[in-house]
Amino acid sequence: MAQSFVPQQPGEPPSTPPHGTPPPGTPPHGTRPPGAHPATSEATRLLCAGAYLDDGFRDAVIDQLYVHEERFAAPSLGYDASRVLAHALRARRVELGWAAGILALWIVAFPLTKGLVVLLVAPFLILGIARWIRGRATTAATPVYRLVPAFFLRWYGRLMLLQGALLLLFLALGDEEDRWELLGDLSEAGEFLGGALSLLAAEEMWGVGRLEAWITVAVPLLVAWAVAVQRGQFARALTQELSRERFPDQRADPAEQAEGARSRRLRDRIRIEQHARLVMYGADDPFCGAGEPYEPWSLSIELRPRKNLDGKAPEPLDNSAIMRHVVPLVEALRVPSPHGSPQIQAAVRDRLRDLEIDEVVFLPVDGLPARTAAPYTPEGFEAHRSGSIEEGGETRRHFLRIRVGGWGEEIVTTVFVRVHTQGGMLMLEVAPHVLRPVKPLYRYADRIAHRYRHNHRFGKAVWALGQTPRSAGHALVTLWRALGHAWRLLTAGHAHALPEGPEVSVRELGSDDEASLFQEMDVSRYLKSIQDRVANGVTVALREAGYETAEFEQKIVHVAEGGTFIENTRGNVTLGNNNTVTNKSFTTSTPGGTRG
Repeated sequence: MAQSFVPQQPGEPPSTPPHGTPPPGTPPHGTRPPGAHPATSEATRLLCAGAYLDDGFRDAVIDQLYVHEERFAAPSLGYDASRVLAHALRARRVELGWAAGILALWIVAFPLTKGLVVLLVAPFLILGIARWIRGRATTAATPVYRLVPAFFLRWYGRLMLLQGALLLLFLALGDEEDRWELLGDLSEAGEFLGGALSLLAAEEMWGVGRLEAWITVAVPLLVAWAVAVQRGQFARALTQELSRERFPDQRADPAEQAEGARSRRLRDRIRIEQHARLVMYGADDPFCGAGEPYEPWSLSIELRPRKNLDGKAPEPLDNSAIMRHVVPLVEALRVPSPHGSPQIQAAVRDRLRDLEIDEVVFLPVDGLPARTAAPYTPEGFEAHRSGSIEEGGETRRHFLRIRVGGWGEEIVTTVFVRVHTQGGMLMLEVAPHVLRPVKPLYRYADRIAHRYRHNHRFGKAVWALGQTPRSAGHALVTLWRALGHAWRLLTAGHAHALPEGPEVSVRELGSDDEASLFQEMDVSRYLKSIQDRVANGVTVALREAGYETAEFEQKIVHVAEGGTFIENTRGNVTLGNNNTVTNKSFTTSTPGGTRG
């Protein structure tokens, strides 16, 4: 049985090496400096804030982690998915309560106002349709066929709203004789404004008094108050329990305390799965949770004995032996270079100091009878690790996972390394993945909440009144989504379904498509440093075992310089700049790439 060559790291499930045998490859400088717990990282805090600001993200989190009970949680690299789920459920509870109240207020208003509230509902509906047609994109990105109808509908709805507001004020303040003069004016205006609703209200005028008019005026004001209070609750959550000062205290988090039996059970499962070194995956997306692939590459070489071995046979070279040379070199990236003094060296804050290395085994979910049957015990992981490292299987795969979390875990660089020897060949597979920063809306959550809470009352009132036209539609959508989740929980049979791999990752759902130049430079530096150490480790392993290294060193140089090395039966081709190819027939070097 192969021994584990990676020292156990804080926060990870332990493997079970043979008793009394220290893990080989332990660095002389000790274990890595302890980093922040994933549940208190900046990425976790911002994703929790996104649950309050982005209803689409919130619903996706609940659907993936709460409704689909049969799906495994994706690996959570640098964050805690269970805490994000807790805040998503809390935000939905708050929003559901206010949505039900707002919708009930509009419904009750119809009989109380004898239908007069339709003077407000009609223009609000038109304004909502205009907003839907325009979409959420910026003006520069919105196509003309959306902008033009949205523009006309928006102004048409505004004019209808102005007409209805004037009528309501007149009914509430004017006397009975002046009503007839106003009705004549409304009849003429109705020909342009589609005033059938206004004329209908005029025909029913005899039964509408000042009380109904005042109730109609009060309805949008009450709705605006409800919208403002809900916004205030969300803003307080962002500035208090999700503040940088209070967020690390997980026990004092209200979202962690207010949870039902189902929520506790599922979140306990997520905590077991999300940071485990046994990765249960679906065939469609085995690296779900690691981010976008970042120039993965692989190469293979012939294992040729060196000529100067004095007749000795080279030593056997298996996958474990190669990894035992790679791990110490990668771990050495944690140690700062020599500086002028120990104090200066200790002050180095390079994120490579928090580099994490562990062994992971990818196991397909097919064949498991239930989600709880996954072998997450230390004994189960060790059995799969020792069995997969040398077998080179297709579905069960062993990887060395090297991870660097930068920018408060907003930039997560993960490199998966796999080596395999078969038929006198050595294959090296390197699959880098990058998780980019969370969406800008989530990163600006502190500013958004601070600006709202410190705005004056008039500004808050104007904002709330501006949200009133869409309040009923938003409440309907919120209730419809919640009913959809509840219906699937009752009827879809997810609780007893066969287990599935993760479909989406919470972190990937909340990630932006781009990163800043500084962040991209850091990613490039991390990847180059790690890949160079991996290549050096394989080279050392080959040399010490008695094999030729020239071919491997030649190929790895082209890959490290950013070229793509392609092998075929007629020779070698590299694509990229300033590459050099050497083979038995000739050597060529050109600035724009080389062909041989």
